[in-house]
Amino acid sequence: MLDVDTFLTALYVMVDDFRQSHRTVRGRPGPDASLCCSEIITLSIFARWSRFTSERDFYRYAEAHLRGAFPTLPDRSQFNRLARSHARAIEEIAVKLGEMLEGVARPYQALDSSAMPVRDAKRRGHGWLAGEADIGWSNSIGWYEGFSLLAAIEPSGAITGFCFGSASTADPPLAETFFAVRATPHPRLTSVGSAFSGTYVTDKGFEGAENHRRWLDHYGAEVVHPLARSVQH
Repeated sequence: MLDVDTFLTALYVMVDDFRQSHRTVRGRPGPDASLCCSEIITLSIFARWSRFTSERDFYRYAEAHLRGAFPTLPDRSQFNRLARSHARAIEEIAVKLGEMLEGVARPYQALDSSAMPVRDAKRRGHGWLAGEADIGWSNSIGWYEGFSLLAAIEPSGAITGFCFGSASTADPPLAETFFAVRATPHPRLTSVGSAFSGTYVTDKGFEGAENHRRWLDHYGAEVVHPLARSVQH
């Protein structure tokens, strides 16, 4: 297993090489930021590592352990602003890194959705994401307000693509959009990743013979899921 310093160095080199070759980030007017583009993207991707429970948890770690590698690390609010300003580049490079880490072609990818709460579902008012976030149900956290994230993951754990919709969006419509954009790429929707010729393994939320036929016929996406209990018995 790589230590953190080696991992960060390797991640930075991959990010910087990709950014330079694809010119993902254009220069912005005004004074230079405290971190360069590659540093911002590297830290933003590293912050999503499973060991961190929140942005605050990541920043505490960065202040305590990463100052040597990133001596110009700004305060947390400024770093968050920098990360938001590079959101599109972070998204594109994160997906490309997942594709690079796949290595040998795999026979399947797991496809599943998860809850992305943005505020307490019991709060009054519409919130700042009115018209985009709404109320939905999650088996893990119950009723929540926010979004539903759909992600494709290959066996090693690398995320090969993702998309999201409002919390009330069912899995099949999310999958429909995901497969459609993978089959016909759009430059503004790069997060879904590249088309995949293998099988998507899902849970029962994606069941439906008609959906499966349409996804295979229209997008070349073969979907399998466990049999319902009534069928198994």
